[in-house]
This record gives sequence, C-alpha cells and structure tokens, in this order.
Amino acid sequence: MANRRRGEVEATIAGRSYTLCLTLGSLAELEDAFGVDDLSALGRRFGSGRLSSRDLARILGAGLRGAGEAIGDDAVRDWPGAALPEIAAAVSDLLSATFGDAPGDPPGPQGA
Repeated sequence: MANRRRGEVEATIAGRSYTLCLTLGSLAELEDAFGVDDLSALGRRFGSGRLSSRDLARILGAGLRGAGEAIGDDAVRDWPGAALPEIAAAVSDLLSATFGDAPGDPPGPQGA
C-alpha cells in the first residue's frame, strides 16, 4: 500500500496496480533527463502544465523505478496509448505528492 506521506502514490494502469515514488535518485535522474540544475527548476518545469508523451514516459518510469520496479523508459514507452488517461492521472498525482499541491509549495517530498 502506498504511503503518501513518503511521496508514494497508487496507480492502476492498463488493469495493473502500481506504486510510484520519486526518490532522491529518481529526481536526480529527471534533472539529468530534463537538463535542469536543481529541484526548483524541475518543479517549475513540471508546474508549467505542459508535458509531452516523452515527459510522461520519463516521469512514470522514474516513479516506477523509485518504488522498486525494474523497468526502463523504453518499456514504459511501449505501453498502449489507450492507457494515456491513466498514465497522465498517475503522473499528475505523483508530481503533486512529490512537489506539493499548491503553487508556492517548496519542492521536495511532503511529510516525513
């Protein structure tokens, strides 16, 4: 079961339940992938509300790996397009759990 206070979220994608979590390592991976220098820039990037399908795959892959799944971004990109609404909802929930729900919340995991 996901522990939201630790930044974990539950997601059902294509009929399968997953736990997602952006760990420090996952966030560092995303900083590299998006070419930003720090968490503030990463939070601003995600807060823009404009994410491509490539962005969704990277974030979802990082969240899956952060929760212990052994899956690469290529495998995530192979998921069916019909799962896009579930993937978008899962990524949105994951980013909210990690960066906070309200504008101006500091970046970083919420809670302890």
